[in-house]
Amino acid sequence: MEDDAPVIYGLEFQARALTPQTAETDAIRFLVGTQSLRYDNQIHIIDFDDENNIINKNVLLHQVGEIWHISTSPADKGVLATCYNKTSDTKVMTCAAVWRMPKELESGSHESPDDSSSNTQTLELLCHLDNTAHGNMACVMWEPMGDGKKIISLADNNILLWDLQESSDKAVLSSSAALEGKGQLKFTSGRWSPHHNCTQIATANDTTVRGWDTRSMRQIYCIENAHGQLVRDLDFNPNKQYYLASCGDDCRVKFWDTRNVTEPVKTLEEHSHWVWNVRYNHSHDQLILTGSSDSRVILSNMVSISSEPFGHMVDDDELSDQEDQHQEEKIKEPLQDSVIATYEEHEDSVYAVEWSSADPWLFASLSYDGRLVINRVPRALKYHILL
Repeated sequence: MEDDAPVIYGLEFQARALTPQTAETDAIRFLVGTQSLRYDNQIHIIDFDDENNIINKNVLLHQVGEIWHISTSPADKGVLATCYNKTSDTKVMTCAAVWRMPKELESGSHESPDDSSSNTQTLELLCHLDNTAHGNMACVMWEPMGDGKKIISLADNNILLWDLQESSDKAVLSSSAALEGKGQLKFTSGRWSPHHNCTQIATANDTTVRGWDTRSMRQIYCIENAHGQLVRDLDFNPNKQYYLASCGDDCRVKFWDTRNVTEPVKTLEEHSHWVWNVRYNHSHDQLILTGSSDSRVILSNMVSISSEPFGHMVDDDELSDQEDQHQEEKIKEPLQDSVIATYEEHEDSVYAVEWSSADPWLFASLSYDGRLVINRVPRALKYHILL
């Protein structure tokens, strides 16, 4: 089988929630949450066996409703959070809860039989993030470098900072902030910055992107009209502390320097429909993934705004004269931002794209029809970046 060939896994239900298992850095593992109105919803634990190019899966029951968002603890492999729909007296609320998976499923080393549907297990509820006073939950974010005890949820126009108690079976609301003003005051998404000692988050509502300080819960920057239409997703550059990517319903992906928010640093216009998701590669921040309702996943190489715009710097002493000359020529060549690859394995809106936490060259994408595709960065580019 060709090394760069995609691996496809089909779920029987529709799905839009995908996350890597953040705390798992050895095994390649993703979690997918389903959206079924008629049956119990599920979380599929997808383990990718890189050597044999096969997928092993386990299924956990998520009995409380359709899953809209899923995220995993950065510190505990067994802990995750979901935002899900709950119907009560004809009213639908989006709630959030923190769960634990069964012990034996926590680490990615197990072998799962293909017929794992027969032994479906259930998630253990640790605690609800009670939002009765605050409205519908859009997403749950874990403190990126933390011990898995601090989480932020976005509910309608509220930012809620929670402290999970020692065993995570209770969440205490430690502070909150509310969006004020005119227009559609409803968060669509947010990201917690890995920089500044994890004291900043960015949120999207309507066409606006805002930065917040989690200590004072005050706004620190505001990018009004960041996109011509609704902003769908955000991500921070893991290696450059002021850089933020956003995407939205104007089909664009934009890159911002949050110290100067009047103009984007770069804009990508490669998609032909709403862009639902943008993700920086954790190790090589020039690699950007986007997924869209045009059913495509695009991998872009944004070298000019990456932390290594000139490639890896090589120590002069290590080079012979000939290499030296070659190296200088290489540095003189301006590196171009470009689209590396467009992936067309989906037939429906791609609602989520995520990089693996364990392998920086591997990523997953999920379309609404329940198709999960695992792809690799093209080998030629991988070696170009590494060598």
